[in-house]
Amino acid sequence: KNPTVWFLDHNFMESMFWMFKKVNTGEELMGFYSTGPKIKENDLKISSLFKRFCNHEPVFAIIDIRPGVVGLPTTAYEAVEQVETSGDGKEIQKVFKHISCSIEAEEAEEVGVVHLLRDINDPSTGTLALQIQNKVSGLTGLLERLTEIKAYLENVISGKIPINNQITYNLQNIFNLLPNLNVEELVKSMLMHLAMYVSALVRSILALHGLLTNKIKYKDVDAVLDKDAGVGSATAVA
Repeated sequence: KNPTVWFLDHNFMESMFWMFKKVNTGEELMGFYSTGPKIKENDLKISSLFKRFCNHEPVFAIIDIRPGVVGLPTTAYEAVEQVETSGDGKEIQKVFKHISCSIEAEEAEEVGVVHLLRDINDPSTGTLALQIQNKVSGLTGLLERLTEIKAYLENVISGKIPINNQITYNLQNIFNLLPNLNVEELVKSMLMHLAMYVSALVRSILALHGLLTNKIKYKDVDAVLDKDAGVGSATAVA
């Protein structure tokens, strides 16, 4: 496929735009979206075409529909002018700037979504397995964010990208909000909870081991009792 070849149905866009204005006169068109999952070469050209339908710079949203995506599956961008220095001098180019985005809903919609998510579960997994799966998913998302922060800082140190003061301030706030783990009372509390956790874990393992031992020990006895009771013959006749 040639990435420089692309098509946009202008007639469909104009008809939908005027239909939208008739139905929702008090609302505005914000921009367009793509399933990405990354920015493509022609997205800037599409953004310039959408500018005629928006009262401001169009917002370009990427919605990642791939399964297994951790965290918010949306990212938003806005085209801005940036001065690029080249061998012939300075040149103004349009690039996409990342903007923050969030998914919000009214209270009635949030309640409906929560009840829907409660009903969508895997019957083969129990409550404990589901809680562990949610925690693993959250930790995986945290690891991805920390990896992105590490890659950004490494690129800034190596001079590949310029430093962003807003990102630096946010990182400084994150470091300031980290708890101080060197407090003696906190260390004692953590050690006590660690001992309780290890004790509960050992007790559960010993209980499972005893259950398996009894099952193996009385396996032949159960088979003899079932044979005497005629369970095997009844099953064979059925």
